[in-house]
Amino acid sequence: MKSKLFLSQLAAGEWHVKLASLYGDEKVSSAVTRYTDAVGAFEQRYGKDRDIAVFSVCGRSEISGNHTDHNHGKVIAASIELDIIAVASHNDNGTIRVLSRGFDEDTITPESKTKQYSSASLIAGVKEGFRKEGLLVGGFDAYTDSYVLKGSGLSSSAAYENMIGTILNHLYNDGKADDVTISKISQYAENVHFGKPCGLMDQIACITGGFVYIDFADPQNPMVEKLPFDLTRAGYRLVITDTGGNHAALSGEYATIPGEMKEVAAFFNKSVLRDVTQEAVMANMAAIRAKCGDRALLRALHFLRENQRVEKQKEALKKDDLDTFLALVLESGRSSAMYLQNAFTSLSVQEQGIMLALCISEQLLQDKKAAWRLHGGGFAGTIQAFVPWEYAAWYSGEMDKVFGKGASRCLAVRGESGVCLVK
Repeated sequence: MKSKLFLSQLAAGEWHVKLASLYGDEKVSSAVTRYTDAVGAFEQRYGKDRDIAVFSVCGRSEISGNHTDHNHGKVIAASIELDIIAVASHNDNGTIRVLSRGFDEDTITPESKTKQYSSASLIAGVKEGFRKEGLLVGGFDAYTDSYVLKGSGLSSSAAYENMIGTILNHLYNDGKADDVTISKISQYAENVHFGKPCGLMDQIACITGGFVYIDFADPQNPMVEKLPFDLTRAGYRLVITDTGGNHAALSGEYATIPGEMKEVAAFFNKSVLRDVTQEAVMANMAAIRAKCGDRALLRALHFLRENQRVEKQKEALKKDDLDTFLALVLESGRSSAMYLQNAFTSLSVQEQGIMLALCISEQLLQDKKAAWRLHGGGFAGTIQAFVPWEYAAWYSGEMDKVFGKGASRCLAVRGESGVCLVK
């Protein structure tokens, strides 16, 4: 579609229904402005009235399965309304040019060599990943605008990788690559080109849409099941609160979790905890304590019980059993804080924003039929809460009083991601 035609349709309200399905009726006006501005920025950089495609890819929230994917565990996650959008168009020179709002343009030529830990390395990695999968690649120009907050545990990097993959999928492959394939390519880009050894959960959750259950028993071919649960229809908002805190120098803390879990697995001559039963661990606790230590044992028990909780939560969501789901969210959060022990870092015991936020949430929400828990990798960063809509804004405001204005965001779970609006 020509960019001029898309802009005229936006102005005439022809995209109201689609945008309402993505962002809610109350946010259609702001979405129209955002897409209009994005097309304008694309035209200013890459030329007017080109044939364009328009895309949206969500960020994600981890719901349950805290620190289980790296030991082939089970996870429930959800796509959120905060997304990255892109306006893109073919070019004939094989060069990929991506200008993201607030950043310098990345240019990837067939001869480009990129540095690790850069957005350019992610683009180059996705491009190479498509080739390795036998998919077509080519040049394009794109402008992106991201609302997925960096450093908030909502997977901004996974959303960006998936966006590049979604663009290549629709511009050059007629959309034939499925969500899991694009997710694997995105993980490859982040692992090999960017240099971060992430799992696959973030990428799958960002692109699938809605609530999703993922079983990593075979991490190369994870079982993915979209769950038919509508949080908004149930009358709830997902509230994410960023407690601040410094993520610097925490790589070692994160690494101890899979490392200690695998130490317990090795006690049983297994490589990952997925291959060990809770009964076996319980029967050998004294020996495991002696060889691996108490914390490793507690983290192993967290993993084994968390896998069971994920299964129960999946069934609860499929049955619209909100009471059971919320009770298991609380149970999962307690397990993360008490047994997984990633609510604060031992490197700075005075900094306990996550624990403070959980304490405040318990005080504010204990009689509101709500649930709250640590969110994401932990040690510093965010918590999440499932709050009835009538209390969500009040709760968010109370959290802002402690952690700063804008620290808390009321979000909806979005049922659709990896969307090509216009092609």
